[in-house]
Parts: sequence; C-alpha cells; structure tokens
Amino acid sequence: MHELSIALGIVKIAEKEAANAKVTEISVIELEIGTLSGIEINSLSFVWPSAVKDTVLEKAERRIDVIQAKGKCIDCDTEFDLKQIYDQCPNCNGFFKSVLKGKEMRVKALVIND
Repeated sequence: MHELSIALGIVKIAEKEAANAKVTEISVIELEIGTLSGIEINSLSFVWPSAVKDTVLEKAERRIDVIQAKGKCIDCDTEFDLKQIYDQCPNCNGFFKSVLKGKEMRVKALVIND
C-alpha cells in the first residue's frame, strides 16, 4: 500500500506551503487524482487520519477531484475514455494510443482561514 507514502508526501507539501504563508492550520486541501494514477482513493482515505495527525492538515477538509482518463488513438485520432491503460480504441480497435489525461496526482489548492 503506497498510499501512506503519497499521503505523507501531500502533508510535506502542505507543511512547506503553510510555513511559507506563516500559518499553522489549513482549512481545505483540494487534490486531483487521475483514474490511471495507480492511487486507490479508498486506501488513501484509510491512511489519511494517521498521516495528517498533528500536522497543518489535521483539521482540513479534503476534497478530491477524480480525473477520468482519456486517450487518443494514434491510428485514427479518436479520443475516448480509458478505464484501463490497455483499452482499445472504440473506433478502429487499435491498441496504440497516447494518454491525454488521467495519470494526475496533484495538490490543486490549499485554503487558509485568516
């Protein structure tokens, strides 16, 4: 379960930004997680309380924006939703594609109450 190390990385980012802003608490953290990122949101939610205990994120509301993966077929230029990295193009059944989005894992925003 690598979600704990991901959660700890998120805490590190938040702590650095809180120190830069000279605050001790963040009220909201917004995350973007792609469906092909390899992150299990349920597992992240499970480890979250342990990871944020006694940090600037302990009382923060966590908002997760799930980014649906999209691919573009290299053979016919069709754009389509991906459920897995190995999905075929629905137009020509080709397997060669570029992934346009869905691998994201980023801290989108931190909200601080004054």
